[in-house]
Amino acid sequence: MSLQPWRLGIVTRVEQATHNTRRYWIKIPELERLDFAPGQFVTLDLPIHEKPNKRWRSYSIASWPDGSNEFELLIVHLDGGAGTGYLFNEVREGSELTLRGPMGVFTLPSTLDRDLYLICTGTGIAPFRSMLHHIERNNIPHQGLNLIFGTREQRDLLYYDEFRALEERLPAFRFTPTLSRERWTGCCGYVHAVYEEQVLATQKDGLPPAKFYLCGWKNMVDEAKERILKMGYDKKDITLELYG
Repeated sequence: MSLQPWRLGIVTRVEQATHNTRRYWIKIPELERLDFAPGQFVTLDLPIHEKPNKRWRSYSIASWPDGSNEFELLIVHLDGGAGTGYLFNEVREGSELTLRGPMGVFTLPSTLDRDLYLICTGTGIAPFRSMLHHIERNNIPHQGLNLIFGTREQRDLLYYDEFRALEERLPAFRFTPTLSRERWTGCCGYVHAVYEEQVLATQKDGLPPAKFYLCGWKNMVDEAKERILKMGYDKKDITLELYG
């Protein structure tokens, strides 16, 4: 696959999603439509350093292919982060950004012939939002779709109402948010107990066929990979994307 050229993007909208997370909508004027596979990312070239490779920041596309030249990014503000500091302090509606993409292979399999477990923390939910809406929009045949989203507190829940509504529309889709630092009416604790319990609940004669997608901070992804392998699944059943 040839490398995408750098292009000009125009920020068309900025919205506060949580206390430390924002949604950025970006349009690419030179393109009539932006074609991408759900799960891919774009790289921004931000004016924060003299060396190019220290200016680049990559973010998964949180929206889905809709035939337009506009897409959404979901970005969390990192304490002391030069890239997110610039985006949060300097970028607003009408700002111009230099970007390249879409890129990446963290994408859906060609056939959804087994249960999918989409396991994420924080803004790692972005590529899964793209995938799930793409499946619904295109009426793609599928088995079980399990989105397991780990975060700290209720104030950190991203797209909560949207995914609850999607549960009502998309067959075999289950959204399970779990909080690690607050008691509430939903699941509490880390994501690992959730997917292990869900897999065991479907187990009959041996391990149920499943595919695991992991997206988020390295500690979560590493532990999830280890646990899934210990359950008896193969490395080829796991696809991962690290954040940070």
